Amino acid sequence: MIFYGCNNISDSNVENWEIIFNGKDLKDWKIKFANQNLNVNYKNTFQIKDSILKVVYDNYDSFDNNYGQIYYKKPYSYYKLKFEYRFTGNQTKGGAGWAKRNSGIMIHSQSPESNDFSQSFPVSIEVQLLGGLSKGKRPTGNLCTPGTAVIMNEKINYNHCILSNSKTYDGEQWVRGEIIVHGGEKITHIIENDTVLSYNTPQIGGGFVDSKLGDIDWTSNGVENKEYWLSKEGEILKSGYIALQSESHPIDFRNIHLLDLCGCMDSNAKNYKSYFIKENNSECIY
Repeated sequence: MIFYGCNNISDSNVENWEIIFNGKDLKDWKIKFANQNLNVNYKNTFQIKDSILKVVYDNYDSFDNNYGQIYYKKPYSYYKLKFEYRFTGNQTKGGAGWAKRNSGIMIHSQSPESNDFSQSFPVSIEVQLLGGLSKGKRPTGNLCTPGTAVIMNEKINYNHCILSNSKTYDGEQWVRGEIIVHGGEKITHIIENDTVLSYNTPQIGGGFVDSKLGDIDWTSNGVENKEYWLSKEGEILKSGYIALQSESHPIDFRNIHLLDLCGCMDSNAKNYKSYFIKENNSECIY
């Protein structure tokens, strides 16, 4: 495990951020594309260059709904995730109109292994990343909810995508983001140090991408076991995997760092951290 920003990791106030993308290889990540087996990097979409995780479509003749995600190797519950991203170039031929300068980070996601073979997106909470179109407002750090719902203003919200109050970022500039996840309690989106969206109680429910379509909504996105998910309506999402999307527009990611907020909360232990908010004293070292 690699940390940054700390001089003395025994100091209980020092934040131990883990670098979850090492900039060299994808050994800690798993890949799942719709209509492909696990860990098939379809048409070499996910690449690494100059310590950047690049999502590219150089080998595509047409996108043809080949949606994919790349998942970090283990799930988390209470944590902070920092990252930088930028959109580059032009959208791949055959990509959906809504997918232009559009990508995202999935959190509280089902595992890559549990995706159905043809499934386009995992059941998860999506922190949607959008680039400006050089005209009008187009915020980023939004919320989308494939197979999920959240509580906002003390009411359940089934809208598939909910806009943040962020600025619009045109061009190919790097944009810094942060996600603060408190298990099944609260999630906060931060863009360039500004809190742009927050909501509570992420849960399974609603449609997959459009509840008005009913069964068609699930099956058209490759979900074969929709009855399983429908039976879990209202179940709180307390933890899950982190995944980066491939949706047809090239995007770069770098500086992906994670701070686990779950750990030893016994102040007598050697590995106690004052910033932990979720107790797991089975990890305590004395």
